[in-house]
Amino acid sequence: MRIIRYRNGEEPCMAAVTDEGKIYTMIDSDFIPFLERIEKAGTTPLEDVNKLIRSTEPLDRELKSLDLLMPVDAPEVWAAGVTYARSKEARNYEATDGKMNAITFYDKVYDAERPELFLKSTAARTVGHLDEVCLRSDSSWQVPEPELGLVLNKRGDIVGYIIGNDMSCRDIEGENPLYLPQAKVWKQSCSIGPIIRLAETVQDPYQLQINLRIYRDGTKVVDESASTGQLKRKLEELVSFLHRDNIVFDGTVLLTGTCIVPPNQFTLAPGDLIEIEITSLGTLVNTAVLAN
Repeated sequence: MRIIRYRNGEEPCMAAVTDEGKIYTMIDSDFIPFLERIEKAGTTPLEDVNKLIRSTEPLDRELKSLDLLMPVDAPEVWAAGVTYARSKEARNYEATDGKMNAITFYDKVYDAERPELFLKSTAARTVGHLDEVCLRSDSSWQVPEPELGLVLNKRGDIVGYIIGNDMSCRDIEGENPLYLPQAKVWKQSCSIGPIIRLAETVQDPYQLQINLRIYRDGTKVVDESASTGQLKRKLEELVSFLHRDNIVFDGTVLLTGTCIVPPNQFTLAPGDLIEIEITSLGTLVNTAVLAN
């Protein structure tokens, strides 16, 4: 079961979409009030949606015909780092000028009990499907990082899954680890969407395929894939550390790290089209532009 938001005239609407493509309009206009409502009712997201489907007729529309909006206005987007071996290798390459046999703090955090977590974005910095992501003006080595995102309620429960693009400046992070916030956080440096897949309808989140495709002037220049089965840590483990002595708001998104890094010689350019596809979550599409 998927949750979408779309523009109906001037008004945002939320809907549930079955795997057969039937669309049912919901009474909520945003995912966060939806979470608040079902908590008061003592029900689950899927139970509420199934009740809606039993009592409502589907829209006479197809999903591809809708003007999709970001499915949740996440108050915060957090991210986990070095949760895949591929990410560790890439961070080591950046930090050591390509000396892959050097042992760094990235090796240590990969094996440590405590994961790397950082605040990636806020609602004002986050964009959605078909929106533009920005390239920093002071970086010459920038890449998208395709990630499985967890949509959380305030108790820290995983209520849904979403695609995330954690835009990153490899040269800034590689220069000094203390520059991580600048390598990760700037305007329109994070995108999420296009839908939320209810967690109750995902049988095994460790069996999802992630694909990254980047097109330049109509030519595919990057085509990489990997699996969430390569994730070093459990999803609940990452959530538990985020929730530890912290405030987690309804609709918070936690990106779980990247298992795909473009070739070391690659950097994004203005006009590049980025496609991130994850099994049962659809395809998140963004275009890279220079930050003004």
